[in-house]
Amino acid sequence: MSLPVFSALPGQGFATKSPVTASVVADHPSGRSVRTSLYGGLYEFEVGFEGLAADSGQNPGLAAQSLQSILGLYLQCGGGLGAFLYTDPNDDRVTNQFLATGDGATTQFKFLRSMGAATDVVGYVTSISAVTLNGVAATGWTLDAPNVLSFSSPPAADAIISASFGYAFVCRFLDDSVEFETFMQNLWSTKSVKFRSVRQ
Repeated sequence: MSLPVFSALPGQGFATKSPVTASVVADHPSGRSVRTSLYGGLYEFEVGFEGLAADSGQNPGLAAQSLQSILGLYLQCGGGLGAFLYTDPNDDRVTNQFLATGDGATTQFKFLRSMGAATDVVGYVTSISAVTLNGVAATGWTLDAPNVLSFSSPPAADAIISASFGYAFVCRFLDDSVEFETFMQNLWSTKSVKFRSVRQ
């Protein structure tokens, strides 16, 4: 599974990140209510670029043809149709993350990452630096893209499975159009590029 990448580019201004959840609430005449969670662990991102270069010349602090990079990704994805990978520079790797406890039979485990008291399934694993069983380096494992750790033989019952790895968010653009504005020759900006993480 190969997805295009939202490149980290110089010239980026602000960035916002908002957790997104959904639930169903049924109110009853008694005054009580029943609440059911539909999903959690998704995020909406918004980034702006104060400067994007449209040429391959020397623009201090900007990457060559960075306008084409962002615009090209948007067109490649067909707006909100296709998915891409976004790496949040403040939320892109974990060390010694607990994944599961072995039961002696299961060989596949989803990659997880903890955020405070919450735990989310990782959308796309980009690198793995270590896999351990009870704190000892494990062998006989592979990454089944995008986010499954597979063992050739099941870890023993009660074995603590942990990993250190990098990850990205699988996202789709939210808007049907993105507005770019030119403010000098070959220099552009965009106030808002919005996208949202999705389930795999």
